[in-house]
Amino acid sequence: MRIIAKRTLREFWEAHSDSKGALLSWYRDASKANWASCTEIAQSISNVDCLPNNRVCFNIRGNKYRLIVKIEYEQGFAFIRFVGTHAEYDRIDALTI
Repeated sequence: MRIIAKRTLREFWEAHSDSKGALLSWYRDASKANWASCTEIAQSISNVDCLPNNRVCFNIRGNKYRLIVKIEYEQGFAFIRFVGTHAEYDRIDALTI
C-alpha cells in the first residue's frame, strides 16, 4: 500500500513519543501489504475495526491510541485520516473524518 501521509504519523509521535515504535511498525507493515479488503486486514493484524466508507480503525499501543485510515483497495492507497488518543477518537466521527 502507498501510505498518504507519513508526516501525520511523525507529527503525532513527536508529541506522543511512546507511540513512535508502534506507528513505525504499522507503517512498515502497511507499506509492504497489498490488502484487498478489511477482512484481509483483520486476518493479518489484530485489534482492527472495519468501518463503513472503506475506513479501518487500528488500535495502537494496546488501544491507547487510534489510527483511522481510508483505504482505496483497488488503487493500493491508504490515506491517514486521523491519529489520536482514545479520548480524542471519542470526539470525532470516524465514519466521515
